[in-house]
Amino acid sequence: MENLGKINSIQLYKLWKNLTYGMVTVIAMMTFSKLLPYFLSPVVALVCAAFLYTFIDQSRVKRESSCMIVPMAMLYSLVSYAFVTILINVFYAWGWKVIPEEFVFFTGPFIPSLIMNPVCFLTFLIFVLRQRKLKICIECKTLNGNSIERGAMGAILNHEAHFQIKNLLKMFGALSVLVWVYYLIFYIRIGFNARDWYMFTWMTVIGFVIDELYFISRYYNLYLDLKENNEIITPEELQDMTAKTYLRFYVICQNHIYVDAHAIDPKTPYKEVIDTPFFTKRSMSGLAISEIKRIIRQMTGHEGELRFFFGRKTSEMSNHSILRYFYFLDGTPEDYKEMNTDGEWMDYEKIKYLYSNNPGRLADISVADTSRLATIILTEKTFDERGYRKSKIKLYNPSFNLLDVRKSNLDFQDDKWIRISMFNSDTPFYGLKRWWRKLADKKKKSNSWG
Repeated sequence: MENLGKINSIQLYKLWKNLTYGMVTVIAMMTFSKLLPYFLSPVVALVCAAFLYTFIDQSRVKRESSCMIVPMAMLYSLVSYAFVTILINVFYAWGWKVIPEEFVFFTGPFIPSLIMNPVCFLTFLIFVLRQRKLKICIECKTLNGNSIERGAMGAILNHEAHFQIKNLLKMFGALSVLVWVYYLIFYIRIGFNARDWYMFTWMTVIGFVIDELYFISRYYNLYLDLKENNEIITPEELQDMTAKTYLRFYVICQNHIYVDAHAIDPKTPYKEVIDTPFFTKRSMSGLAISEIKRIIRQMTGHEGELRFFFGRKTSEMSNHSILRYFYFLDGTPEDYKEMNTDGEWMDYEKIKYLYSNNPGRLADISVADTSRLATIILTEKTFDERGYRKSKIKLYNPSFNLLDVRKSNLDFQDDKWIRISMFNSDTPFYGLKRWWRKLADKKKKSNSWG
């Protein structure tokens, strides 16, 4: 159990590497735009964007769990910069607008930072505002689970992803202000001197180099702190470790669930939380259903109905997995006052109330499991498989209880209803977006087979 709370050093390295790839493309784009002919600036931006696209696609194919939001934001920024630059020059070539020569790559001196910094700032601003609704974030949550479910590493990824993208937003905002203030107030069009080159080109490059050095220091110190607290696990240790299967059982009778109201939070040893007391591990990869049922029967002392909830590996490099099961008991809670494991019966309405109003009273993994259970059941009650509401009344919000869980034939391992909960007819322009996604998926499949 202790190893589940540790941080994989490779994942920490990838967190820094993904950020670095995004920042290096900015440095490369600005440097080569200075060294090469002006008209190649949008070409350089598109080459850098293609590099990032390949990097992101390889990560998706390998099903890596590292955060790719910064490379994705930078990809969109570079494509947007190339598009805006070409569009401005088309207006100039066709004589539609009077364009200052600093924005025209047919003549000199062309200043890419005047366009790139504001465009990148606006792109990153959109990513910050829509971070929880971005497709790449939704896919990551669907594949790897949310930050709570992923434990300590999930918390670090969630915090650092927000920090990284907001840091770059501030960088592009500050550079945009500095470059444009200098251009409007201090820049003289008579000739391009060394100070102009510094302000318009090398200041952006130097700014990102300094920011990169800051993040190297930040993550190295974070690594040292985690290592000092024995919270780091290396790839060698992962390979040497025996495969383990962790089993969590939710024992249910009618609308009551058996819990330990005084469980200890491993992250905060002095804090008591509510969690299932039926938790064990086996040093093997996978277990027969008969063995799993024998384990829970022994832990409860009663015969019941075992049903699989869902399971997930702890990380892409780990040989550890956590499997959740429901164990339904017939009769009433009063029939099971004596259990082989200490705990108490708790009305599930109280669990739902705590989940909605005071989730800190519940164990983190219990919150994550409840979230998945509620999302799947409520989404299936509200929407059909195409994502359209079953009821025309938009204010209709169904509820559920543990009796619904027992009667349900839903596959809780399948992420279908999780995806529908994130993208359904309540989404603005759902029909158009759904058609576009289908078209994009068909093109992606045809390209993969071509």
